[in-house]
Amino acid sequence: MNVIGTHLLLELRECNREALDDLPYIREALINAAKEIGATIVGHTFHKFSPYGVTGVVSIAESHLCIHTWPEYSYAAVDIFTCGDTFQPQRAAQLITDSLQSKEHSALEIKRGPLAHASVPQV
Repeated sequence: MNVIGTHLLLELRECNREALDDLPYIREALINAAKEIGATIVGHTFHKFSPYGVTGVVSIAESHLCIHTWPEYSYAAVDIFTCGDTFQPQRAAQLITDSLQSKEHSALEIKRGPLAHASVPQV
């Protein structure tokens, strides 16, 4: 199927609680994952919650990588969306899963923007 992009929704359970609450560590994990797949980083923002938890987004020219953590539940929700067919969002997902040491994880892959034709319309 010819589509605009691939969207991965990750459920990361039984993660390292300390990593989930470490903003610099989370930021580095997402930025490194974006770099590893060859994405073009255009910006990022992260926030540390009190008493615990981190949320963040790495904006890439090809879309985004997002995370929200719940250290108290050893859980993280991750969202990876890449446009085009030159990227491997599954590789970014594996890197993030590994960095958070998730012992139980799953991913839902959604193909976004089905295209009826292989050609790109002129705008």
